[in-house]
Amino acid sequence: MPDDTLRTWLVEAVAGYLELPPSQVGADVALRSLGFDSVHAMGLCVDIEERWGILVEPTLVWDFPTVDTIVDHLGGRIGQSQ
Repeated sequence: MPDDTLRTWLVEAVAGYLELPPSQVGADVALRSLGFDSVHAMGLCVDIEERWGILVEPTLVWDFPTVDTIVDHLGGRIGQSQ
């Protein structure tokens, strides 16, 4: 699975939680700086599990604070699970 597919999906998911247009969610910007909080983070973890079929730690957004770092972390795992 190409990283761009995951990156686009994550940007759109984050934008949805924050009620922002995807163009305002930079893949290299810390999600916390956009207003992403622990409630959003838990929801995103559930969405990742449902969409991509992998379990992720609820601390994902804190351990990997940008879309790009999440993509780097999950890209290989998603490819293995499909």
